[in-house]
Amino acid sequence: CHVNYDDASTTIIMFSVLCALFITIVTSLHTVKAGGDFLFSACKLPGLLKQPPDAYAKISGSKFNPDISGSASFYQVKDGVVLVAEVKGLPSSDWPCDPCIFGFHIHEGSSCSRNSDEPFSDTKAHYNPDRCPHPEHAGDLPPLFGNRGYAFMAVFTDRFSVDEIINRTIVIHESPDDFTTQPSGNSGKKIACGRILPCDHRPC
Repeated sequence: CHVNYDDASTTIIMFSVLCALFITIVTSLHTVKAGGDFLFSACKLPGLLKQPPDAYAKISGSKFNPDISGSASFYQVKDGVVLVAEVKGLPSSDWPCDPCIFGFHIHEGSSCSRNSDEPFSDTKAHYNPDRCPHPEHAGDLPPLFGNRGYAFMAVFTDRFSVDEIINRTIVIHESPDDFTTQPSGNSGKKIACGRILPCDHRPC
């Protein structure tokens, strides 16, 4: 499955259509190579999901959010990483205007443990090896959109490789990331966490 258009704006529109047909997948515009070829095509996603991931995180809620559970799978592809996340038990609301959107980031810490004041405090700050401002951290991700407590997301990123995030943590926050406030987008408390582990020596 391959789409190649000379008009850059047409390429972006057609790619959005493909994303809608297969899955909601978010990617940055700077990942388009010269000549209009995409670094990762949505056409490849169904086949990729049939393969074991290169790394995996089992996501669990804090003691204040025990119903949250899920997973994050990381697939190393030629020009970046595909992250697939599936989470259930997220806070939900019957109010139709409640956004139920949750900040989602990779953090630099290697443990989901906590101190007495803050759940998952040992996850530390966002993964940010280049010391960039938010939201240019390598670990900054699109938010999770809750649907009656369930969220699914697939995203392509070239900000890190799988090897660079092994033994780091992936964190869900209670509020949306505003992608402006420093240093972490004002996304509130950490409500769920998972440690990212390699899948080469164990089943994922």
